[in-house]
Amino acid sequence: MTSALVATALTAMSFVASAATLRVGNQGDALAMDPHSLNESLQLSIVGNVFEPLVTRGRDYKLTPALATDWKQTSPTVWRFNLRKGVQFHDGTPFTADDVIFSYERAKGEGSDMKSYVGQIKEIKKIDDHSVDFVLNAPFPILPDLFTQWMMMSKKWCETNQATKPVDRRKGIENAASFRANGTGPYRLRERQPGVRSTFSRSGNYWGKIDGNVDEVIYTPIGNDATRVAALLSGEIDVMEPVPVQDVERLKSNAKLKVLQGPELRVIFLGMDQKRDELLFSNVKGKNPFKDKRVRQAFYQAIDIEGIKKTVMRGASTPVALLLPPQVNGFMPELGKRLSFDVDAAKKLMVEAGYPAGFEVKMNCPNDRYVNDGEICQAVAANLSKIGVKINLEAETKGTYFPKILSRNTSFYMLGWTASTVDVHNVLYPIMSSPGEGGRGQFNLGAYSNAKVDELTQKIGSETDLKKRNEMIHEALKIHQDEVGHLPLHQQALNWGVKKTVDMVQWPDNGMPWKYVKVSP
Repeated sequence: MTSALVATALTAMSFVASAATLRVGNQGDALAMDPHSLNESLQLSIVGNVFEPLVTRGRDYKLTPALATDWKQTSPTVWRFNLRKGVQFHDGTPFTADDVIFSYERAKGEGSDMKSYVGQIKEIKKIDDHSVDFVLNAPFPILPDLFTQWMMMSKKWCETNQATKPVDRRKGIENAASFRANGTGPYRLRERQPGVRSTFSRSGNYWGKIDGNVDEVIYTPIGNDATRVAALLSGEIDVMEPVPVQDVERLKSNAKLKVLQGPELRVIFLGMDQKRDELLFSNVKGKNPFKDKRVRQAFYQAIDIEGIKKTVMRGASTPVALLLPPQVNGFMPELGKRLSFDVDAAKKLMVEAGYPAGFEVKMNCPNDRYVNDGEICQAVAANLSKIGVKINLEAETKGTYFPKILSRNTSFYMLGWTASTVDVHNVLYPIMSSPGEGGRGQFNLGAYSNAKVDELTQKIGSETDLKKRNEMIHEALKIHQDEVGHLPLHQQALNWGVKKTVDMVQWPDNGMPWKYVKVSP
């Protein structure tokens, strides 16, 4: 046997000897294997191990090449991306420029939840099989940052499997991409049992380096907090997230476990239908109380956010006054002070608005998506009862919750948002702008609208002068804050329970890249 063959054999034996299974327990599951179907952090974290974007984030969360090797602006509105050669999808099909163009059309089309990530693009011009030009509607200097969540799909596979349009849970539309996956990523889907278990295995034809030694991932949704903790303590799973805030210290004190912690980029907030002339779910007829700023402000000032931090979150939250945390580029500390918690002031506002006795309204809330989400909504309901507002709380699993609120079938709702680009534009454009074309305001589910905020958001996307950009950011955030466009609650903390034999990376967007995981015996 030649020395080269011996080396190869030893490497293979070394991998087999060190190959490991990672067992993950999470409170929720991906609603589909389709990377364009739901813009939700958990979903994108799971499928992001199977599919890949042109630009990704490395171990340190900094931008790094993925399916594109490099990129540059050739003019203010044109970006040239050179694609990685020799990449194959899991079925062996080569990755080319045609797949990029197809993925663009699919992500901007009907049923897609990823429109805001491609909304700046006017068209894509194919230069050759491994280079494309993105022609933009206007200059957009942070385009590579925006691409980190837009994943590439195989044109051939989607056409063969009748999956050219995204899965759309809002309309009950399923297709092959609900249960199957064909990406270019380090792991491939082996078995899918929605809500029960999904198994992934290391891809044998992955183009890149896998730093870890995990060759199999068994992902199990465990909705009940106590059951999830028990599974970690008994050794049934290797990592769990989130750790219930009341169990953090208990797990830290266990000699076999550790708790990975850090501030999450996500902000939890409440939204209100400000568009309809009459709310869908309220006893107020003939008008919409949420169109009145005084009502929105009364709700804000009636919420005891410090009480929620202490009793519901056990200190594992940071109250916020904006829809972005301090870690996101564009955060304005001078706007960081919340309106005071003042029940008397809130009551006075309700009287001024014409609701001295309050009113009834249904509140939609998930109970298995964010940390203590159901309990937060219960606390908010109790707070609002003190100003005469009767909340009819409808808390449910995210599998039915998201299709409902994303179709805007709601009057009052909870949402969490992570600025995945780590830039304020990724909050202004999808959350605070008026709903429109190209994914603008796609997650502004209450349809808050201010023409000046829309104008500033467009300019902020194109402005390269930092001083001018920050001035416009300040103005846009101040307008939204003064109008009480949404009700900001808090920035939640990341808490993952992990065996001490497991070394892994915790991204601030709550992403869990399996290719960096190392499991020791």
